[in-house]
Amino acid sequence: MPKGPVRRGQLISPFGPGAMMILSDGTSVICGGLDHWFKNESGDSENIDRREFQVEEWRLAARLNVSHFFLPPDHRRTGQYGARVNSYLTVPFLRFPQWHYCTHCGLMRKLPLITKERVKCKDCNRYIVQVPFVAMCDSGHLQDFPWVEWVCRTANPPQDVPPMRLFSTGGMTLAGQKVVVDGGPERTLGGITTASPDGRLTNLSSQLDSSNELFLCSGCRPWLGTEAGVGCGRPLRGTLRSAANVYFAQIHTSIYLPRSEDTTIAEATLLLEQPPISTFINILSDTGVTPLPEHLRVQFKDLVHTYTDRQLEQAVAIVCGDRCPEQKSQTIGGDDAETSFRRQEYETLITVVDFEQLVLQPAKLSQYKQNFSQFFSNITLIPKLRETRAFSGFTRVFADSDRDFASMLRLNLSDDRWLPAYMVFGEGIFLVLDEQQLQQWEESSAIRDRILPLIEKYKTLRQARHLRTRQIGPRYVLLHTLAHLLINRLTFECGYSSAALRERLYVSENRDFPMSGILIYTAAGDAEGTLGGLVRMGRPGCLEPLLEHAVKGAQWCSADPVCMEIGQSGGQGPDSLNLAACHGCCLVPETACEEFNRLLDRGLVVGSFENPTIGFFNRILES
Repeated sequence: MPKGPVRRGQLISPFGPGAMMILSDGTSVICGGLDHWFKNESGDSENIDRREFQVEEWRLAARLNVSHFFLPPDHRRTGQYGARVNSYLTVPFLRFPQWHYCTHCGLMRKLPLITKERVKCKDCNRYIVQVPFVAMCDSGHLQDFPWVEWVCRTANPPQDVPPMRLFSTGGMTLAGQKVVVDGGPERTLGGITTASPDGRLTNLSSQLDSSNELFLCSGCRPWLGTEAGVGCGRPLRGTLRSAANVYFAQIHTSIYLPRSEDTTIAEATLLLEQPPISTFINILSDTGVTPLPEHLRVQFKDLVHTYTDRQLEQAVAIVCGDRCPEQKSQTIGGDDAETSFRRQEYETLITVVDFEQLVLQPAKLSQYKQNFSQFFSNITLIPKLRETRAFSGFTRVFADSDRDFASMLRLNLSDDRWLPAYMVFGEGIFLVLDEQQLQQWEESSAIRDRILPLIEKYKTLRQARHLRTRQIGPRYVLLHTLAHLLINRLTFECGYSSAALRERLYVSENRDFPMSGILIYTAAGDAEGTLGGLVRMGRPGCLEPLLEHAVKGAQWCSADPVCMEIGQSGGQGPDSLNLAACHGCCLVPETACEEFNRLLDRGLVVGSFENPTIGFFNRILES
């Protein structure tokens, strides 16, 4: 099989375990499970030390219940300093789909997952190519399209089916694709992707014509190197292998927070978490030796000479897990796991921090114009931050679910618990809306009436797709829409593309411990981060016109009056979970949005045509 380079970040998303990609010669392959990683080209794990790739993120590890994270391995001819350790590491990919066909005569043939070379047709001696169709279920399983069952119209076809051929009749739909059995039945592929809105009934799994049988998912996981199914029973649906809903990576992110309120100890801890010191500490710990300051001074005198023995002892205790890291916030009743996780970041982002991988500079509201600063209680400029992105699983069919897909990542579930992760550095602006004004705004009956249909639709969708339970209200939609408007405006002001910016929302309607923050940031793979253009736009004199232009620009959409009227009549966008929001006014690239461009309404920001007063920032429009 031809080899192809893949960037480390792409192995987190979008080409992580279970995802398909196309190589340069057109071969479709699927990324292998985690128990196949960290092996060299010969397939063994000798002369491999994974600790070189270890990534420390204490909050995210506790959140995902794993011991540690690893960077995806990079391919090198020699290891560090010319050694053979960690040389020739690869991430395995398997050929999928397995069914191939000849573009000349249509003859179909199934090849093993491990097939490397190109294969020719037995009839016309031309190279065969992979079929463009696969089958999947909403539990994450993936398999070859059931060609034999489909054309024979039975869930239990005979074993000795004559050769099949795949033809195109020239139509522009799936009905123009036809599978034919030599001397036997034939059937078009029309309707193989159709399903009921809740996904419980699909055309592929519905009762077959010749019997009352149902063709359900068998639980195939080809990315783990096996063709055997584990049993599933969920409805199976056909799809193009390149369809967008075949794979959704589940990515959990975390903004790095210092592990101690003492800056010196936090910096020492960070130093000890990174190679080569982390490797040395792990070796001592594995042999039952407690790392001591004198051990570190003997081996790494130049690196640790600025720290006292007491500081090193505390840093070693944190790294080795002898004591829990200091928590930044207390547990708040009513918070779900994600809200509680972000509350720690929220309470840190409004303080002053000058750390190697997190620099926070709260701005003085008195330096901003009064008609602007009245809307905010905190503005923090972030010249540098570190974000860790960890891959925890994937879904198919639907983008989000509360199901646990971790078991889909490895064949041997008894292996140690680790996940792939990637660190990026960037800058950002953190804005917190004024809580008093926000609560007064939320009390309006007109606002509650406007947002109620969207909330009811989300509740219905949550039950159908097993989404996590959380609060969705006017506050969340307002903050989310404001983040999108600012991202779209920043592309004109600071030179970043909208795909280079990201949002991170901090929302809680708890009256005693509320949150109403927006973090807009950019994160790049370079260790030096970015160039400061985003932070500059958050300074006095730059942020005021930015917000003003964003809000006034949202007053009218190129799709109006249709965009605003659709928002009032029934909703639009993915799953109809947007009100007045479309590509002409509020949507951003999906990589920049936490909600796949859902739960948006610019009417809450600027008001509607009939009732402009429901807009939170309508006073800017009046100025």
